[in-house]
Amino acid sequence: KKTLRPTSDHLKAMNLQPGVNTITFSVTSLLQGTQEVSSSIFLWDRFTKIVVSDIDGTITKSDVFGQIAPIIGRDWTQPGVAQLFTNIGKNGYRIVYLTSRAIGQAGLTRGFITGIKQGDIEGMSDTPKISLPPGPIMLSPNRLLTSFNREVIRRTPEEFKIACLKDIKSLFHHAEDHFYAGFGNRHTDAIAYRSVGIPEGKVFTINPAGVISNANNTYR
Repeated sequence: KKTLRPTSDHLKAMNLQPGVNTITFSVTSLLQGTQEVSSSIFLWDRFTKIVVSDIDGTITKSDVFGQIAPIIGRDWTQPGVAQLFTNIGKNGYRIVYLTSRAIGQAGLTRGFITGIKQGDIEGMSDTPKISLPPGPIMLSPNRLLTSFNREVIRRTPEEFKIACLKDIKSLFHHAEDHFYAGFGNRHTDAIAYRSVGIPEGKVFTINPAGVISNANNTYR
């Protein structure tokens, strides 16, 4: 039986290890031979605390240029974002990267997230480069034009993000809140984060200048 979701038996048969696991899908045909696509499954325990981050306009400095700049070889990443999220990860939190980009942009988006290399917040050139912590990258299942229209034209990305976050929340079968904080750049991100119980004081907004604020404070 075909399904978009593995059953518990399927997952047990994979012998998943805590953390990130790489899986490969392969299809063989007479015309093209064997074609493979790799993906990741993250195994976290039931006590995991999750921090959610938007990508465009949050990790990047702009919604539109954040999608276009990497294609033309430009860096449009927020300075210091790798150090910020690395520090969050060192404190025991897991990062989920959430975007309403289309699923057809999965490879490009994954390459962008894993390819970020930054110095520390002060920008010292002689320090080791820092990457973003590994984490699931959740994209819209819609096609490119539909997703772009929702994100950039209609500006209603929360439609997908709310559904996605609630789906993740349903994986944890007890009452404890697993979503600890959220980072975004629009009020629609805040709407999505509050829909799964993230308190207002733990919803952070990042503007194009890299200034972070929440309901009570501003951080530069």
